[in-house]
Amino acid sequence: MRQVIKFFVQHHIVGDLLMFAILVSGFVGMSSLRSNFFPEVDSKIVVIQVVYPGSSPEEIEKGIVAKIEENLQGVANIDLVTSTCIENAGSIVVEVKQSNKTDQALQDVKNAVDRIASFPVGMEPPIIFKQDPENVAIVLAVSGVEDLYLLKKTARKIEEDLRSSNNISQILLSGFPEEEIEISVRDDRLSELGITVAQVAQAVRNTNIETTGGRIKTDKEELIVRGRFKNYSAEDLNDIVVRADRDGRIIRLSDVAEVRNRWADNDPTRNWYNGNPSVSITVNSLNSESILDVTEYVRAYVKAFNDREDVLEINIVRDQSVVLNQRIDLLVNNGIIGFLLVLLFLALFLNLRLAFWVALAIPVSFAGMFMFADMAGITINVVSLFGMILVIGILVDDGIVIAENIYRKYERGYSRMDATVEGTMEVLPAVFSAIVTTVIAFSAFFYIEGKLGDIFQDMATVIILTLIFSLIEGAFILPAHVGNSKALRREFKPNKLERGMRKFLNGFRDKLYAPVLKFTLDKPWISFSVIVSIFLISVPGLIGGGFVRTTFFPFIEGDFLTVNLNMQSGTREDITLEQLNRIEAAVWEVNEEFNADRTDSLEIVLAIDKKIGPASHTGSLYVQLLDGENRGVMSTDVSARIREKVGVVYGAENLNFTAFSPFGRAVSVSLLGNDLETLEAATRELKSEMNKRDDIKDVTDSNQAGLQEISVTLLPRAYQLGFNEQELLAQIRQAFFGQEVQRLQRGRDEVRVWVRLDERDRASIGSLEDFRLRTVNGDEIPFTEVCKINVERGVTAINRIYGQREVKVSADLSGPKASATDINDELKEVIIPQILARYPSVTVSYEGQNREVTKSQNSIKKVMPLIFALMFFVIVLTFRSPLQGMAVFGLIPFGLVGISIGHWLLDAQISLFSVLGMLALIGILVNDALVFVAAYNSYLKDGMTVREAIWESGMNRFRPIILTSVTTVAGLAPLMLNKSFQAQFLIPMAISVAFGLLFVTVIILILLPIYLQWINPLHRTWIWISDGRWLKSLDAEPAIREQHLNAELESENSTPLDFIEK
Repeated sequence: MRQVIKFFVQHHIVGDLLMFAILVSGFVGMSSLRSNFFPEVDSKIVVIQVVYPGSSPEEIEKGIVAKIEENLQGVANIDLVTSTCIENAGSIVVEVKQSNKTDQALQDVKNAVDRIASFPVGMEPPIIFKQDPENVAIVLAVSGVEDLYLLKKTARKIEEDLRSSNNISQILLSGFPEEEIEISVRDDRLSELGITVAQVAQAVRNTNIETTGGRIKTDKEELIVRGRFKNYSAEDLNDIVVRADRDGRIIRLSDVAEVRNRWADNDPTRNWYNGNPSVSITVNSLNSESILDVTEYVRAYVKAFNDREDVLEINIVRDQSVVLNQRIDLLVNNGIIGFLLVLLFLALFLNLRLAFWVALAIPVSFAGMFMFADMAGITINVVSLFGMILVIGILVDDGIVIAENIYRKYERGYSRMDATVEGTMEVLPAVFSAIVTTVIAFSAFFYIEGKLGDIFQDMATVIILTLIFSLIEGAFILPAHVGNSKALRREFKPNKLERGMRKFLNGFRDKLYAPVLKFTLDKPWISFSVIVSIFLISVPGLIGGGFVRTTFFPFIEGDFLTVNLNMQSGTREDITLEQLNRIEAAVWEVNEEFNADRTDSLEIVLAIDKKIGPASHTGSLYVQLLDGENRGVMSTDVSARIREKVGVVYGAENLNFTAFSPFGRAVSVSLLGNDLETLEAATRELKSEMNKRDDIKDVTDSNQAGLQEISVTLLPRAYQLGFNEQELLAQIRQAFFGQEVQRLQRGRDEVRVWVRLDERDRASIGSLEDFRLRTVNGDEIPFTEVCKINVERGVTAINRIYGQREVKVSADLSGPKASATDINDELKEVIIPQILARYPSVTVSYEGQNREVTKSQNSIKKVMPLIFALMFFVIVLTFRSPLQGMAVFGLIPFGLVGISIGHWLLDAQISLFSVLGMLALIGILVNDALVFVAAYNSYLKDGMTVREAIWESGMNRFRPIILTSVTTVAGLAPLMLNKSFQAQFLIPMAISVAFGLLFVTVIILILLPIYLQWINPLHRTWIWISDGRWLKSLDAEPAIREQHLNAELESENSTPLDFIEK
């Protein structure tokens, strides 16, 4: 290794070429990277969809879903099975443990479903598929006219145009129901003519056909007999003959029914953009596509479309590339400012030329990472960008240590070559170990389960690759540049500013640090007690006392709000729309209130995308806000003002105002049981307790009351007339629900043809009571003579999890300062146990963020002992001393002091990003500590006593440790002081590194000397126990013992001739 470094110093052109090759290759690699909002994560979801027309949620549950769930038990690699049973349909969602097992799980699930012996008669074949992840790139709204057919036609044309691009593969249209042809018959007309709904349906089915009648084979050719009777438009069906009498009377379809094209009767889906009817176009980016390329193409198309159209227009509802570009700008701007600040402080305290070569590690290391990023599956996304921001604080540390040590050697009189080689070799083992331990620390993310592991693997890969190339740069390129720098010339004289800063730093060391270090070595227990006291006050005191709040997933500011409204089941769409319009008006009023306080002309609310569906009682508003950089107000403040303005929405069962959260709702509790009444009672109590809290809002539950149901009971006379339950309900269903006659392929649409009573004949309960049933003899009997009815509320949906019925109670945090961890802990420990004590048949499961947190924490508990063991193993290998390894490891807990104080001073929560910052802090701490211990061992080998070696290590490592801290804090200062909303979620990470490092610097310079002084007697004691010898303090040190051992081995390996020569 020494020869390699010497070669690079002698032939610095090789280092230049290597650096140039890395930079060019990195630029090429970066140019080929795709961009996504979140990292590419393979799907873990398998979905089973079942359709059973005419069935209730209970029938779906008992006859289909429960059977499938039972058969799925024992299927390998399944983590969770949830299901929902609704009217006419059900869905089962299977979550797989590992994404690479999803395809196998899909096949296993299909086999399990196929093994079910029987399903209810009339059920459609189940559809089983792997749900691909949706990466929404951009959402458009087509508006400008009231005609929904024209809007749909235009949207289809836009879809075709966009698909012509090679960059776009997946486009989804929404905002309109399916088209259908409705044959609406009048009840009185049918009675007059003696025709039933079933006969009308059969007539259409028999007439509107296209079929072959066989073949005729002549002598010369073969002919096909074909009947082309199928029509595809409503108007062409009017002439279908329903009945023809022998007396020549013909009854056509138009005589008994009105045939028309319409939107699906049972689908109220509609969209409005800023109050105008619209159709939504959602463009997704696949894993093989770049979101920036997709959105750039779509925006160009939108501009061209709007320029050429006078009436129709396209508006951008949501553009994910905006936030991504803001994150990129945040990285670039903070990176440039941090780079310049690092350069400035290095120039002030070290040397301008050395500072430049050290700071060059940042672009070179990133370029090296970009070389292999594509092969590692990395894309440009918010998480990988976060990793780049995080690693900046670590990159220059190794360069500082190496460059400063080279410069120190040169100051002591070494030649330029010797200073470079010896200075690099002296600290390289410690630097190598520091980088390896940091790589090991971040490799933990490859073993963490849940969304945390899935998402943050990109970040870990970015950091690991960057650190590996920083090691290459520090070991070969940096020595080549420093060794040939003018800073290592005897004739080179530092300028006045450099001399002043060096004098300041040396004075700070000699007048402040030296007396503290002397006192520490003289009275270590006093210094140690002071440090431990500070630790106890700041960590258990601030965190345990509640002065610093904790949460796992932090609040991440977004640029949109979602208002979800669930009215009582059965509410007609016009009533739901009326309430949505009232909420929309409140949003615009809040917009005006905020704008009144602004000095610019920018609007807080840019647009509102309003939707009804998929049911008539559900709707939502998507509120697009001005981007956070220009908005100047938190999205939570906007949502709170809207909530206050809206007030009470009468008839609403659930209403929530949700800000952006990639991890789901912060509080989510699932109550499980098979007794619905008990579940409802427990749910009411839990919601009541949660609504009392000020730190959560929008408490909702999934147990929505169902539609009003008319329960039909047959009277004895019904049986006397030959009716049975199936026959009677079949006639009612054909009339009031309708009978699907055909499905016609009209262009891209599959159009269903329905026969049912006219809406005027099924508009009230009285319509049912007046309905006349047909006996087997053809007689008409009034409904009320054979049936009685009872009106009661049914069930909208039955949710199941773990094979039991589930009611999910969930809520959002009231603001970014609320702690999800504290709320969930109180629910688990205080509130829910009291409720469960009153309802023994009810059990609880914590879902949503809770479940993700639990999965991640459980896997962290398993993997972190191994990670720390590997880190300890590397450190021990570096010094061949377990006690010195323990001394370095003993510093890590004290890093929490700066972290807790920093979060307390800046009123920030300790979150997942704080922990990520702590990992980076551990890397810097271990780096500085290893270099300190390496210097200590080196001074011991030079013959110094233990105390002298500790003193010299402290005094000589003071400058690089201070420089490391100052430059890292300076590099993160722009981010930590950034007021933009895009930077807020990153600030806890910067706090952990910057504030943690301020205290860690003191810890390394004071506590590590105490540890080194204390472990010397332990070394002596261990040798006495194992070998029976009580050595001197110096001789007991591992470095000295290793030195003696090497000398003995060399002596044993000497030849007789060597001995004679000696």
